[in-house]
Amino acid sequence: MEIFGKILKCIQFVPAAVHAVEVLFGHKSGEDKKAAALTLVSEAVGVSGTLGSEEIADQDKFKSGLSMIVDGVVGCLNATVWAKKQ
Repeated sequence: MEIFGKILKCIQFVPAAVHAVEVLFGHKSGEDKKAAALTLVSEAVGVSGTLGSEEIADQDKFKSGLSMIVDGVVGCLNATVWAKKQ
């Protein structure tokens, strides 16, 4: 069950990471900012082949899932007043 806690920690950190990347790299392309957000989330929660005691069997699928979460958060933020303040 430890893996679910780590995944939730990843998800929880995404909005803060997206905001931080937007503040720091707002002038860069969307793909550059997305890559930075993915790196920030991965490093912050310690995703490097394992999630706690659980192995990540397929790194590419995990990163793809995390990428979709980042896209979803960006979509939600862009649909709010937050986007207007930028």
